[in-house]
Amino acid sequence: MIHERTLQSLEFPKVLEYLAYGCLSEAGKDAALALRPLSTLPEVLEAARLFDQARTWASAARLHGENSFAMVAFPDVRPLLEQTQKTTPRLDLEDFWALREMLRLATRAVASLRHNTAQQQWPDLLMLAESFALPQQITSALNRCIADDGSLKDESSPELYLARTELRRLHQSCMRKVKEYAIQYNMLAYLQDEFMTLASDRYVLPLKANFKGRMQGIIHDWSQTGETCYFEPMFLVEINNTLQELKRQEREEELKVVQYLTSLLLAEAPGVRAGFALLCTLDVLFAKIRLADRYDGHCVTVLGGIMDEELAAKPDVLELKGARHPLLLLAALKAKKAPESVHPLDILLRKGERGLIISGGNAGGKTVCLKTLGLVAAMTFAGLPVPVAKGSFLPFWQRIDAFIGDEQSLDDHVSTFTAQIQHLAKSWKYMDKNTLVLLDEFGAGTDPAQGAALAQGLLDELLDRDAYVLASTHFPALKAYALTREKARAASVLFDPNTKKPLFRLAYDQVGASQALDVAREHGLPESILRRAEHYLLLDGEDASAVMARLNSLAVQREQELADLQHELAKQKKQKEHLHNKFEQERQKLHEQVRARSAELMQAWKEGKATHKQALKEMSRLRAELLPAKDEPTSPALQASDLALGQQVLHRPFGKKALIMEIDGRKNKARIDMNGVCLWANIADLEESGAAAPVRTASTARLSPDKGSLLTLDLRGKRADIALSDLEQFLDKALLAGMDSVEIVHGRGTGVLRKEIHAFLRRFPSVREFATAPEDRGGDGMTIAVFR
Repeated sequence: MIHERTLQSLEFPKVLEYLAYGCLSEAGKDAALALRPLSTLPEVLEAARLFDQARTWASAARLHGENSFAMVAFPDVRPLLEQTQKTTPRLDLEDFWALREMLRLATRAVASLRHNTAQQQWPDLLMLAESFALPQQITSALNRCIADDGSLKDESSPELYLARTELRRLHQSCMRKVKEYAIQYNMLAYLQDEFMTLASDRYVLPLKANFKGRMQGIIHDWSQTGETCYFEPMFLVEINNTLQELKRQEREEELKVVQYLTSLLLAEAPGVRAGFALLCTLDVLFAKIRLADRYDGHCVTVLGGIMDEELAAKPDVLELKGARHPLLLLAALKAKKAPESVHPLDILLRKGERGLIISGGNAGGKTVCLKTLGLVAAMTFAGLPVPVAKGSFLPFWQRIDAFIGDEQSLDDHVSTFTAQIQHLAKSWKYMDKNTLVLLDEFGAGTDPAQGAALAQGLLDELLDRDAYVLASTHFPALKAYALTREKARAASVLFDPNTKKPLFRLAYDQVGASQALDVAREHGLPESILRRAEHYLLLDGEDASAVMARLNSLAVQREQELADLQHELAKQKKQKEHLHNKFEQERQKLHEQVRARSAELMQAWKEGKATHKQALKEMSRLRAELLPAKDEPTSPALQASDLALGQQVLHRPFGKKALIMEIDGRKNKARIDMNGVCLWANIADLEESGAAAPVRTASTARLSPDKGSLLTLDLRGKRADIALSDLEQFLDKALLAGMDSVEIVHGRGTGVLRKEIHAFLRRFPSVREFATAPEDRGGDGMTIAVFR
């Protein structure tokens, strides 16, 4: 729990006012102003997830026409819901119109969350929408009965439809009779207007006052000027009596419809409340998104939940990078200033550290640093986005106590120092390892020696309790304490060595001078006073300004070097991302080109513009072109002298291992065996793959390089069924390799195997022709098959 006093000190309500300004409904504004930091870590993590998921959903919902959703203003139905708690609720048509508008928006929101194709990206929001059932009956009834202008539709009930139909018929009849009567008795000169009107809920004629005695009838009213009287002729009396009866019936039927709608509302009141609560939640979430968009904010990671390995391996326990004070940044943006006008701060605590003690000159940003951490933490625990760099994280604190600003009260006879002590005494028993304590120059309102001692004692106790402390000070004793105390870390606000103006940056592991005289000179204090002050400092022997100025100068130089290194690192990272994106684009482009070419080849084959063999041959050529560009050999090109019979190599175009069967050094080619398929390959397409293996002597594909055929299959000594199976696989591989013809060795023998092979080749669709080989190449012991 964070006390309201602390939230006021950190100006948390002002942030809520900015948030409420972004809400579109009065209920949403009230919900935004009522936000407070959540008390448990699971609630904080859930709030952060809801914000991130709402941001994703808001972007996706704008892109899907059918299930699109945009948050708009919706009526406040809280008074209506309060009426449902009463024994006899009193509701009117305006209430039901507001309810209809609210339920319509809630229905669209739930539909967008449930039916969007990207719904898996917002599971918590989806669970919120599915945690209740929308009131279907009252929603349907309101859409049927309530018109856009807030009146009841004629179709609300059959009886109401009949009554209103009769009223319209009566009105038309009355208009006709009045016109006929006026023409018949030449009354147009007596009337102020040609049209009849209503007075006292009866049809009357606007008669000129000086003609009121010319006709028989009843005067119901006069105009403000007295020149017109509203006159009911006798022939309209009966019609008006009928009109009153019909209007009475209409009111009764309208009352029945209202009572019916009220009964439906009472029956489905829980669903109505849930739908209204969902819209209020979404309104606040969309306001958070608008706030985040204003200053490029996001929810900070809170330690204690599920962390990724990178976060768990970090050496820090608190890391706010590039943190800007939210209110200062919002004020700057409101004044149309650049965000860079509000300087970012890096607030860091390493593992084992619990306290950060900041020293340095006045107006250097020490108090702003304390308030930035406190306000960012309070906003984070309330599920609000904050203006910090990505990668920042915070511990979870159940309590934050801030001792900031002047807390004196003349009415209560309390000084600043006394008020701080009273606040500390009341809060002391609650301070533990889950507490953040912000001390702005604690102890400065009393004797410097005693105040410094009191501050050191307080810091000792807090650090022993493992509480987190962020303190600012001008006490020399506390500066030394920060450099020597275990669990504590020193930091200093930096000033420009030349202009003595603050840089609003922190330098760690060093202390800074207060620079009171420089600040006084900057703000116009007379030089005579400053000279006397410098004189007294020299007399006291306490002027260490030169040493502190040197430390400040070195720190500024170091921070600049670190900034340059970070800039260079960011530049290298950006360049790496650019190259990666360029590679991915080129890879995707090449992939699309290959797919397009493959589709063209497939279409040409289907339309008969290319044979099966031609398509396969073109695909093989395309693959051979792409693979070397994708995977260039890292080893030097092989020569014929580098190869040996039986050596295992890799054939790069096919990406398969093979054995060297023969070597032709003159043509720089080698005959290779790839799992039974033999072919002549360029040695440049080969690379070393392993040690030499024995040359296979079993029945495999063989090649005679000077005979014209590129592939040879030896089937001698095999049974017909096995030979035909091997032949089918061999022909498929030859087609894939883009061969024009093959040689099949079957031997002479009895001729049975040759007949079976010839019969098979006649049925094989890709074989154009076949014949036995010439006598000089094997005669009828070998068959040559030519592909289509």
